[in-house]
Formats: sequence, C-alpha cells, structure tokens
Amino acid sequence: MATGSELIVEELRRSGVEICFGLPGVHNLALWDALRESPIRLVGVRHEQAAAYAADGYARATGRLGVALTTTGPGAANTLGAVGEAWASRSPVLVIATDIPSTLRRPGEYRGVLHETDGQAAMFASVTKSLHVALDAAAVAPAAAAAVASARSAPTRPAYLEVATDLLAAECPTAAPVTSERRASSEGVSAAVEKLDAAARPLLWVGGGARDAAEEVQRLASRLGAPALTTYGAAGVLPPEHPCLVGLPPHVEAAGRLWDEADVVLAIGSDLDGVQTQNFMQPQPETLIAVGLEEPTNYRVDVWVEGEAGAIAAALAEGVRERDGVPDVAAFRAEACGALDATALRFLDAIRFAVPRDGNVVVDMCIPGYWLAGFYSPAAPRRLQVPLGWGTLGYAFPAALGAALSGTGPTVSISGDGGFLFACGELATMAQEKIPLTAVIVDDGGYGMLRYDQERSGAETYGVDLHTPDFVAMAESFGVRAEAVDGLDDSFGEALAAHVASDEPSVLVARTPVPLVPPPNTSPNWYRKRTAPVREVG
Repeated sequence: MATGSELIVEELRRSGVEICFGLPGVHNLALWDALRESPIRLVGVRHEQAAAYAADGYARATGRLGVALTTTGPGAANTLGAVGEAWASRSPVLVIATDIPSTLRRPGEYRGVLHETDGQAAMFASVTKSLHVALDAAAVAPAAAAAVASARSAPTRPAYLEVATDLLAAECPTAAPVTSERRASSEGVSAAVEKLDAAARPLLWVGGGARDAAEEVQRLASRLGAPALTTYGAAGVLPPEHPCLVGLPPHVEAAGRLWDEADVVLAIGSDLDGVQTQNFMQPQPETLIAVGLEEPTNYRVDVWVEGEAGAIAAALAEGVRERDGVPDVAAFRAEACGALDATALRFLDAIRFAVPRDGNVVVDMCIPGYWLAGFYSPAAPRRLQVPLGWGTLGYAFPAALGAALSGTGPTVSISGDGGFLFACGELATMAQEKIPLTAVIVDDGGYGMLRYDQERSGAETYGVDLHTPDFVAMAESFGVRAEAVDGLDDSFGEALAAHVASDEPSVLVARTPVPLVPPPNTSPNWYRKRTAPVREVG
C-alpha cells in the first residue's frame, strides 16, 4: 500500500498534472515530500490566495487542471476569494487542503486543536462544484479520484479535497480510478438550423464555454455571414482578422444595436450574465438559440441545444445555408472609436504593439484592465484573462504566475497600484522560481475606478487616494528588474516590448497622474442605463 500523500500525487500525475502551487504548513508537509519525489513541479507562493489564483491562471491559459495546496484552517480559508473567482469563471481548479488529525476530531465538537475548524469543508460549499472529505484511510484514494474527476469534467468548476493530516503519512488502500462521461446531445440542431436559415439578421454571441471550439465557431460565423460578439471569456475565439468579429463589447451602442436589431441570436457557451448584458437591460431577442452544457436562465431560450460547443457548432455549420458576404464590422468599429477616449486608444495600441500574437495578457479589476477586457482582441482563445467572474481585485499578478508557467507564451499582467499590493509578496515567488513574467503596474495613486465613481456623483473623494510605495525600488529589493515610464502611450509600448522580449522576471511601472477614463463597459457608463428600464429577470 501507498501513503495518502503518494496516492494523491499519483492521482494528479495520472490526470496529467505537471505543476502545483501551494504554501507549506505543519499539517501538509507529507504531501510536499511526496511531490518532491514526483515529476510534478511544486511552486511555493507567499500566500494561500496566490496559490489558488495561480492555479486559476494556469487553468485558464491551458484548459488543464490547476492545483492549489494549502494547510488546515486559516490556510484553507485564505483561498476562498480566489476559489470564488475560479468558480464564477468556471475554471477547472482543485484545492487540496488538510484537516486536523483524524484521531483528534470529534464530530460536532470544537476542541481547540491547532488550526481546527468546525466544518472546514462547509466554507467551500458555495464556491465549489463538489466537496470531497477523507477522514479515514479507506476514503483517501476514492476522494482524491472523485475530486480530480469532478474538477476536470464539463461543465468545469473548482472542486475541494480535504484529507486529515495524519492520513497523508499513513498507509491507505488504493481505489479504482473514477471516469467521467461527457454529455453529448445533438437534439435541437435541426430546429436551430431552421431558425437560422429563416433569419434575416442573425447575430452570433460567443461565450467562454466555446473557448476550445475556435475552429468550429469561426467556420459557423463565416457560413452564417453574421456579426459575432464575444464575451470576455471568449476573447480570441474569433481572431482579430476574422471578417465577422465585431471586436467591441455590447456596452458600446454601435455593437449593442446588433443585439437589438437581430431577429435570431445564437448564443454558444454563454449564460448571458449580468456583466455582459448590462444587468439584463439588453432586450429579449425575438428568437434566442442557446448552445452549451448548461441552459441559460437569464433570458427566454426558444431553442436549446445541449452538448459540447465544438460538436454542436460543427453540426450547425454543416447544416445551415451558406450566405453571401460578411457584415460591415468596420463601420461599427469606426462609429464606436470616434466616441472613445483617445488616451485609452493609444494604450490599447501600445499593448498590441508590445505583446506578440502568442502572448498572454492577464488583467485586474482596474481601469486599464477594463479597457483591455472590452477592446483587446487576442489572436487566439485563452490569451486574455479577466476576473469577471466574481470581480476579484488583486487577481492579475498572482494569476499571471500560473499563466506564465503554462508554457503557452510570454505573459504580461496589468494591475493598478492598489490591486498589485494585494499580492506584492509574490515578487519573491517570481524571483525565486525565475518566472518569465512582466508585471505592469499602472500607478495613478489610488483606486481609480472608485475615485471616478465618487467624482461622477459629485462627492468629494474619500478613502480612494492611496499612499503607494516606490514600486521600482520594491521590485529591485526582491531582485527583480524594474523600470518606470510616464504615461501609457508610445514610450510605454516601447518599454513593454523590451520587457516582454526578455525571459527574466520584470516589473514595468507606468505613472499616470492623469488616470484613464473608464470605458463604456464599466457599469457607471453603461449606455442602457440612460435609455432603458431595468429588465425583470426570470
């Protein structure tokens, strides 16, 4: 028989896991010892929340399982914000936590043992797909297998595995691997084809559930000759050069009209959430066809086609009639860009100049991040990460650690000065592990979005202006190369390009005493607030 730790590590290895992120504690050292003897790389972080963020960033960049390791009690609890973000963004993440020794646990009774929590797993119930707890030796192997299978099976979301610390070093019986069945159904394809063929003004709405169906979705869009809007999670499913890609969020009126005027909307892999639909103020489509593994509930669905996005998109492309011509997306872009902030457009141009086509951009909940979320079209899916999701400030830098170690291309994180300080200790992780990441800090001296909200309401700013450190000196104190530039235009783009071209960890600070204006896709600037009542949900 193997130890509990060895069984867990073997389950991870068998599932293709190549890297784990974690923080050691007195209760989980046996698991770290088992990983040391395995081919799986173990990256130690400086805070448990960063472990879960990094696992999420790795999962989003690759589509593979991201793993976060934590110790008992406060260590596990520290991951909750990051796990909630992974849950809301449907990332395949596995959190492995320890519990106090099984010999000291009494059900329903708190005894004051180090790190003890009465019902630790219950903390994760609302932010995970499934909970798997092993408090005796026979339960370790099946719990580990079930947790891995749950996190990896579609539709993906995080899973939580908890093992009593003494069982990690104890001999435990093995268990048969858990296999998961993929749902596949083509019911509704014929009805969807009929509706699409009859449509005069079809619109394609592509969500994050179609991230791994790029080829099929691109062909479907071309066959339909329909304009295509992509949500934040689906950025890159249609590359910038695709003739059907609008390349604008529906929060821009020129793009929003496409939804309003469509007689058939085909939504693939999207739940049509509040962030993307301006809290459901987009009107109910005349006909809505939805494709995916989970039927949307925020709008009335007229034709529901359950199945994997790629398989259904391929079947639809095969079935629909091919239309002549493509939508005039250039006109929509020209109309929208004429009303957008010129400084922000120069910032977007600088990013496009500096980041190669195989680059990963990981953004935070900050004004530059909002601009990239709405107006940056990467060359391929999984190359833009946005924490919406839950909207967790402090996501970008630690998540980018995982993305940078995914082997998918050079990686850039974009944080504000406030959000970066959530995880600035991970500069030590970046330096120690030699992670090839460029961390951009846009320093406007505070919480720029909140400052904008207060100024827009006519209130005096309060609690949003921050004392910030010398970020260059801070990074250099960790042994990380750093420099600062003024503004977000050409000099910023040139400096960023030089950083990205290097494999060494680095920090680039962009000082912006005059902050960017928030884009139309931030809620204070949703145009539908001025033109439409709030739509009843249900």
